[in-house]
Formats: sequence, structure tokens, C-alpha cells
Amino acid sequence: MSNETFNWHEFLGRWQKEWVPRADEDDDGGQTVVPLGRPGADEAAIAAAEERLGRRLPPSYREFLAASDGWHVDQAAGVYQLGGAADIDWFRDPYGMTPLYEQNLGDDPRQEHVLLAGMWQRALRLETDSDMSYALLDPGDSDQDGEWALYVYKGWSGEFPDRYPSFRAYMEAMYRGFHADRAERPDFVNATTRLQDAHVEEARLLALRGRYEEALPLLEEARSFGRPRSAVLLNQLRHLLASGGSWDYGNLVADPRYLPEILPVEAMRPASGKWRLGGDDHWLGMMAARGAAREAAEAVLRTMRDGTHRYAPPGPWGRAVAEARESARWGATDAAWRVLRDALPLWEAPGPSLIAPIGLLADPVLGPLVTPERGREILATPRSGQTGPAPEPVPDLDPPGLAWLTEPAANWRPLDGYRCVWAEGIGPARLPALIGEEGAELSAPTDPRKASRRAPKPHEREGVELWEDRAVVAVGRTAEGWAFAFDGPSHRHLSKLFLSPAPAASLSGRAVVVWREPGRSSPDEHPAAFHLSVAERGKELYAFTVRGTEIERSGRIPEALDPARLFRPEDSETDCELRVLEALHTELGLSLPRFALTRGRLPTFTTRSWTRAPRAGEGFAYAYLVRHRP
Repeated sequence: MSNETFNWHEFLGRWQKEWVPRADEDDDGGQTVVPLGRPGADEAAIAAAEERLGRRLPPSYREFLAASDGWHVDQAAGVYQLGGAADIDWFRDPYGMTPLYEQNLGDDPRQEHVLLAGMWQRALRLETDSDMSYALLDPGDSDQDGEWALYVYKGWSGEFPDRYPSFRAYMEAMYRGFHADRAERPDFVNATTRLQDAHVEEARLLALRGRYEEALPLLEEARSFGRPRSAVLLNQLRHLLASGGSWDYGNLVADPRYLPEILPVEAMRPASGKWRLGGDDHWLGMMAARGAAREAAEAVLRTMRDGTHRYAPPGPWGRAVAEARESARWGATDAAWRVLRDALPLWEAPGPSLIAPIGLLADPVLGPLVTPERGREILATPRSGQTGPAPEPVPDLDPPGLAWLTEPAANWRPLDGYRCVWAEGIGPARLPALIGEEGAELSAPTDPRKASRRAPKPHEREGVELWEDRAVVAVGRTAEGWAFAFDGPSHRHLSKLFLSPAPAASLSGRAVVVWREPGRSSPDEHPAAFHLSVAERGKELYAFTVRGTEIERSGRIPEALDPARLFRPEDSETDCELRVLEALHTELGLSLPRFALTRGRLPTFTTRSWTRAPRAGEGFAYAYLVRHRP
């Protein structure tokens, strides 16, 4: 790093001029000026220190000593005072840290870990007053400009030291920390606070104009100074960019302008089961400490947990959200996103602390649609009355047809197969009445990948026979207008007792059933199976089941779906599957929404049994595993 344009006298003078006590320190009303530094050391004193130490000091530390021979850093917990040229000396690892760090290096350690392990013996100790903390300059960790890395080790914390690339970087961080510690003081106003507050407002407008990349560094710097609103604005950008972090929105949960957007977002982690800090009571207590009414927080958490929460903003944006949800509710996620994309400019910020429709993320149906790419599209779209160029639209995510089922990432393979019912001429909401168990109703939108796994097994349900194969299916509508009920991955066996639900689903038109069962450990003993059955107005038209090289067929099968043509012995299992799925799309117009089934949320219900009762002389096998924890 270059120090040519860095003026230590100006920097330290500004720090001294702005100094006031922290809120937790005794305040004499500003009558006493606390000297943070001392007169600078002359060149002879610095040279004498270097001769005593046997090393030339790094550039930024040398220039600091020339400007101030020591400094009152005033960390809230850690280092308090940096010594001058006559005070510094080698650390020499008096507490035996080196072997502790060396023993954890392993066979192929990273370079930074090797440097840290050797730092304790090499480092120059700078602090003269601290709370069991040490400021250590390491000549073994240097850069092309001759700067030494500075490590701050808090002996009471048990944590790894904090590393700064140079002494100057450390002092600049301490200056920002000095500001952040005093940001809550109403009388702490100076040129620096005014500049950073102006940056926050500039970043807010840039973000609303879609220029979020320009807003990010302004907010990051302002946050390091502890400036109001900087953290909540920055967290909105990071949340939509899925760039990690806590996404803490502070006291916005108590402001009625922001509560509908922010409180559900805050409830996402406890509602998903990812909250580990004391359970619901702890989270509710945190919300209460920020000013949110407990009753409101409890209600939001309850609806988030049971999947009934609805993001319902006002105005034209709210109407677009409702329209998009109705599309996404049945699996048309690309169409839903296009509605939201077109309406984004109509979103209105309810106040100056909100710069994006962050509440969209908490909606159980619409939230999963906001991928990192779409999050960037939201942020790049001018909104709330601001203008600017629109971003390039993110491409649709759902491929046509069914071929995507052969993709391992999408089909959860090699775990298991899938099965599906398509019904023509009806809405998805009618499927439970046609093929559902008695009293079946659609659930709230849920993760279709988890619904089947969590469903009780036959031996766990009263009144359900062990031979029954009731499936928990995800429900939606295809792009071509077919209602579908999908079960995947299916852990069931396509047995001789199979009873196709196609006739029951076909009362208003055609219905199609597909069941793919992959081969087990030994293909010769248990080869892959594929079933297709097509019915219309309650009667089966044709069907086939292929198991290995054996084919069972019934009815007049169209030539395009002839299993002898689709399943060739010389082709691989995947090639045959892909060929039949493409034929089903071409011949019958079948498709499935990949995004909704693999990453979205859909309603579910429990079907009637996919197997019939065994007849006289027929047997069946049923097995389940019980896992006992030690």
C-alpha cells in the first residue's frame, strides 16, 4: 500500500478534534480535552528504536511515530494505549502460543495459518495499556510496500487474532470504531458524521434508481462508522443478493410503516427451524426488545410456520403480487416472475429506511422465486418514483416438457424415481375429490421434496392397511393446462398390485399416469420399470409397463408411444427414459414445472392407494426401518 497521499497529521488531528467520551464513559461536559497523542518522535529517536530492535520499522508505522509518538486508541474492549518509539519491543511469545498454533497446522496448512503460527515469536509489541490484549506487528507477514501485518489478540476471548494488512489499516479501522462507539450520542456531530450521513442518503437514492452496485460501497463505509440507517439499507441489498450475513433489520420491526415487510422476514429463520438460540421465546423476546408487540410477532411467526402468510402490500404493486401468487401457487413460476418484474417500478417505499420489496422473500409461494439472479434484477430495476434504465431480464427457469426429469440435480436421483397423474379439463383444486383419500384437502403451500418424506407410513396410521400405497402428492397446473399430482422421489415399488388412478382422474377428459421406478442394486434381479396408462371419461384407453426387457401392454397404444420403439435393449436406461418423456410431451402435451417441484412451494394432498387389496392367493411384503439413537 502507498502512503504518499496519506497525511498522518491531518488524520490524527481530525481524530483528536472529534473526540468525545463514549456513552458509557464519564462525561465532564466536554470541559477537559483528552490528549490522544503526543508530539511526534524525531528521526533520531525513531532510528535509535530501529537500532535497538535490529529492524527498520514498516513505512506507515514510521510515519505515524513521526506525527505522534504513541496514541490513545480507546477500544471499548481490548487495546487502550499504543506506546511510542521508546516503548515498543519484541513480543517473544511469553505465553507459549507458538506450539498451540503449530500443532493445529496439519499436513497441508494454508499460508495464512503458517504465518500466524510463526507470528508470536517474530512480532513487535506496540501496546502499553490493554485488557489482556496485544497489538503485534509481524515482520514475517509483509507486502510489496514493506508494510507489516498487524494482529490484535484478545487474550480473554479465546478467538483467533484479528489481522490488519498494515498499521495504517489498523488505525483507520480504530478510527471508524471510535465513530461507531459514539454514533448513538445525539451531540456527536462533526464533518465526518455529516459526510457519512450524506453518503447514506446518496446510496439510498442510487439504490432506488437501480444503481445498487454504486450504493454498496457507500453503505459499507457508512456502516463501519455506525451511521444510522446504513446497516438496514445495506442488509436489504445483501439479502436480495443472497450474499450472507445476519440480515438484522433492527428497530424497523416496531415501525408500522415497515412492519408488514420486515417482521415476516425476521421470522423466516425461527419459522424454518434454523433458530437455535433459545427457541421461540428467545426470538419473541428479541423482537419485543426492538419494540415489536409480542402478539403481532406471535401471529406472524405462526402464519410463517404453517405456510399461510401472505405478502400483501398496497396499491398496484400489491395487485401484481396477488396475481403472481395465483400463478406461482399452481407452479407457473416463470409467468409469476414476469408479472412481478413488470410491476417492480410501481413499488413504493413506505419510508426512507426501505429501498426494496424485501417482504417478498417471506411469502411462502413467492419467496422461493427470488433467486440470486432475480434478486439482482429487483435491485437493478428503478422503483419508488425513481428513473433509470431497466436491467436485462433474467431468462425463464423452467424448460419445456419432461426431459428435465432425467437430470440428476432436478430429479433427486440416484435416490429414487417419480410418479405423476395428469388430468385434462379440470383445475388442480378438483384432484383431491377425484383421486384423494376420504376427506382429502389441499394443504398450504409446502416444499414438495419434504412433504412425502414427512408423511406417516401405513403402520403409523389407524385404519390404513399395510398393503396400501397412499402418496402425498404436490399439486399444480402445467403450461398446457393439465392439472397434475406429482410424487417424487417415490420410494414405492411398482408391484403387481398396482392400480392406476388414471380412470378416476379422467371424469372430465383424459388422464395420464406415469410411474418410473429405477433399477435397484442389481439390475438383473430388480431392473428399472416404467409405467404409462391413459384413460378418458372413466375408462382406461391403453397402458404399458416395461420392466427390463419385459413389456406388458393393453389397449390400442399410439405408434408414437409404442414401448417397443421407445425402450430398446441396446440403449441405456437414461436414454430410454429420455425418449419416452420426449414422446409424452410431443404426443400428449405433458410437462411439469421444474422450479416449482424442485425449489418452490406447492399445495399437497394424500391420494387413495396406488395398489389394490391382495386377492386370494396373492401376497405382499411390507417392511420399515426403525432407527434407535444411542
